Amino acid sequence: MTLDNELESNADLKIQTADQSEKAEVKVKKKNNADKELKVEQLQKVYDTIVVGAGISGIAAAYKMNQAGYRDYIVLEKANRVGGTWRDNNYPGCGCDVPSALYSFSFSPSHKWSHLFAKQPEILSYLEEVVEKHQLTEKIQFNHELKTARWDNEKAQWSLETSQGKYLAKTVIFTTGPITEPSFPKIKGIESFKGEMFHSARWNHEYDLKGKRIAVIGTGASAIQFIPQVQPLAKELFVFQRTAPWVLPKADMNLNDQAKSLIQKFPVIQSTWRSSIAQILNGINFGLRNPKVLKPVNFLSKQLLKLQIQDDELRKKVTPNFDIGCKRLLFANNYYPALQQDNVKLINEGLVEIDGNTVVAANGERHEVDVIIWGTGFEVSHPPIGKRIYDMDGKLLADRWKNSSPEAYLGASITNVPNAFLVLGPNILVYDSFIGIAEAQLDYILDGLLKIKKQNINKLVIKDDVVKRHNQLVQKHLKTTVFNAGGCKSYYLDENGRNFAAWPWSLAKLKQQLSSLNLDHYSQH
Repeated sequence: MTLDNELESNADLKIQTADQSEKAEVKVKKKNNADKELKVEQLQKVYDTIVVGAGISGIAAAYKMNQAGYRDYIVLEKANRVGGTWRDNNYPGCGCDVPSALYSFSFSPSHKWSHLFAKQPEILSYLEEVVEKHQLTEKIQFNHELKTARWDNEKAQWSLETSQGKYLAKTVIFTTGPITEPSFPKIKGIESFKGEMFHSARWNHEYDLKGKRIAVIGTGASAIQFIPQVQPLAKELFVFQRTAPWVLPKADMNLNDQAKSLIQKFPVIQSTWRSSIAQILNGINFGLRNPKVLKPVNFLSKQLLKLQIQDDELRKKVTPNFDIGCKRLLFANNYYPALQQDNVKLINEGLVEIDGNTVVAANGERHEVDVIIWGTGFEVSHPPIGKRIYDMDGKLLADRWKNSSPEAYLGASITNVPNAFLVLGPNILVYDSFIGIAEAQLDYILDGLLKIKKQNINKLVIKDDVVKRHNQLVQKHLKTTVFNAGGCKSYYLDENGRNFAAWPWSLAKLKQQLSSLNLDHYSQH
């Protein structure tokens, strides 16, 4: 061997040795890091409960747990303030369809409402005041968005990956709500639009609508509130309507300082008002479950349209072709007047294409616009949280629901998802205050949490046959309700034509079934 060859061979040997040393060092580092992570996880606090979301349901959950002396929990909130849907939806004219007295927590009535039907800013302020009054802020971790929630069967606990790290808990309450993710239709040529475009739930307050040609897509609950607000600003306003909704007069009125003072001085006024509204809503619910009762209301509402709209062609366009209540009932006093203004054109066809700055309707009608406002609602056919929760088999709930409708027991417990509860889940909606429904569900959930703790239950999971029997009964009774038999295609019905949202019985029956958690309905380990 020559000296050159020997030197070359030694160099190769050194390089190989160095490579091996580096690899060994990397392995050691990886092992050390893994050991550190394991130790950190072993040392990491495991909460009794983590609540995901600090909207209406999350606030109520925190309050009720505190009242029950259940203290080992935190609330993870993706935003920098509480409020949920009332924080995110701040479009002009945004307000509630349920009177303020009922659309408030039973444990925290307010005398500050300035209208019978509260506006968004007041509702958001109210929710923030409740949090402050009941000292719930210390339990809320802001700017913590849930990325994934996975069940660890071996440790019998949940691992929640958030935007700010991992959290562990024995149980989880998902209070993320059904109306959180804006829905955008897939429209041909949408990428070619050069103007301004936004969804009502993500309103661009920086954009000046004055003097603009505006296209509003959709005539649902949000659109009928913001259309009267943008109409006076618009040079031209084109409203695209696929289906005419039922819009009934809103029995709203201002509450002056004298009225507020009386309500504060005599709480019985508000409690009586609250129970009266509840009775009215019970009556509406009875009609929704028994559509024949609503036939006279259908007739009277159509007669009322003749008084509200003089133009025959416009009246024909806004007259619904389905039974009242089949789609969500809408209430407004300024929507029909706005549609009758000279700068407004109602296009009784859906938007099918965007060609540059031109919007094209299904009938071929074309209009050039400067801005498109999507009033197209939310992704409600499957609970949005399903995109982040993995069941005990490691399967994403959204994937489980791809080819079948989401199911739960009392809108709270999902098969194969142990030690976890959903608030306002599938088939829980009654025409009532969401707050009242959420409170009733949380009483049921808290009862379950206390039983888990008291009886040292490691794993609690709803039985498959309980969910199956419950949902068979739900679907059977929904067939005769106006939601299923009223002649419309509403967001209550998914792509399978199955009603995944509504509760087919009375609110009283729902509350009775939610009065306590029956452990016989669950497998326990």
